[in-house]
Amino acid sequence: MSNNMPLSSLAKRLGLKLSLNDPRWGEDKDGNRQAQEGKKPGDGPPDLDQLWRDFNQRLNGLFGNKNRNGNGGGNGGSGGGGELKGAGVTVGAVAAIAVLVWLASGAFIVQEGQKGIVTTFGRYSHETAAGFNWRWPYPFQANETVNVSQVRSVEVGYRGNIRNKQARESLMLTDDENIIDIQFAVQYRLKDPVAWLYNNRDAEDTVRQVAETAIREIVGRSKMDFVLYEGREKVAYDTQQLMQQILDRYASGALVTNVTMQGVQPPEQVQAAFDDAVKAGQDRERQKNEGQAYANDIVPKARGAAFRLLQEAEAYRSMVTENASGNADRFKSVLAEYQKAPGVTRDRMYLDTMQQIFSSTSKVMVDSKAGSNLLYLPLDKLIAQVAATEAQRANVTAPPPAAVLLPPEPTYADPHRDGRARESSRDRETR
Repeated sequence: MSNNMPLSSLAKRLGLKLSLNDPRWGEDKDGNRQAQEGKKPGDGPPDLDQLWRDFNQRLNGLFGNKNRNGNGGGNGGSGGGGELKGAGVTVGAVAAIAVLVWLASGAFIVQEGQKGIVTTFGRYSHETAAGFNWRWPYPFQANETVNVSQVRSVEVGYRGNIRNKQARESLMLTDDENIIDIQFAVQYRLKDPVAWLYNNRDAEDTVRQVAETAIREIVGRSKMDFVLYEGREKVAYDTQQLMQQILDRYASGALVTNVTMQGVQPPEQVQAAFDDAVKAGQDRERQKNEGQAYANDIVPKARGAAFRLLQEAEAYRSMVTENASGNADRFKSVLAEYQKAPGVTRDRMYLDTMQQIFSSTSKVMVDSKAGSNLLYLPLDKLIAQVAATEAQRANVTAPPPAAVLLPPEPTYADPHRDGRARESSRDRETR
């Protein structure tokens, strides 16, 4: 039988009827109603003293404390003392059980990765580690469990899905006075559960507001193109650092682990115009790159050509200078020889000059004495043809075909030229 059984259940097992509608209320052991103060049976309330005595007797019978006299009315004094003693034992047992149950209610279990926070009369008392713990039961102490290993997250600019935008949070102004739409998520965990519970009224909302404040400050100091393209990682990192500084200043007990950019774009109302501007910028960059590539191709070639021309000019200058110097030296040497033997030196110079001229020009035979039409013979061609014929005869055993000579073209003598030729001939003869 349980010691903390309710009174109604105990009375039912003892056979007692506690209902006010019970017709046996107020009857004695023989079944006769008591006549109190001249009232008729059934007119007064039940006899509570008799009910209490019956309850104690049955309870003592269950616990082995029955009256040893066997005569309920023989010794009224001893019977009353036994009943009081039995009632005291019962109340003490029930009180002891109630105290044990009350003390047991102070036990609690903290899971791994969690911290237990114990308060005494609502004020922070101490922390408990993972495992089985005990505190003083209500109303003295209370406990609360906080998960410090869980990675929590808050969303700024959207809720649940990136398409579910929150324009009030996501729209912000850049340094170049452009509006930009940013959605990002913040991951954090707890480093101080006591500060997390008691330093801020709504800690999660505090983290969201701090994230929104930090991102607005970072974006407000940056250009729009920087935030949209090459500066996303830099903006996320700076936002994380600034958030941690603000949260530490608030003593929130949170540690920011990561800031993830979910979407960075211009507002939807100007998206088309912004795309056109981006395409124009891309075309500009492409044309600039093409021009730079052409310049990188043509400029080295021009520089190489210019350097080659400079080298050639330098070589030509050196050649002309050296030739002039050589000619001057040769002229000086010829002058010295000429002064020694003028006639011989003059004839030698004339022969060398004529040899140099005739070696690089076609040979013409002119009949200056006859007065008929002059015919010239291409001696150089005849000589070359004769040499080719002899070579062919040497290589081929069969006789080669006869060479066909073209008739010479008639020329008319120039009297001035003829006169100059005769004068030059007379000059040579006189020399």
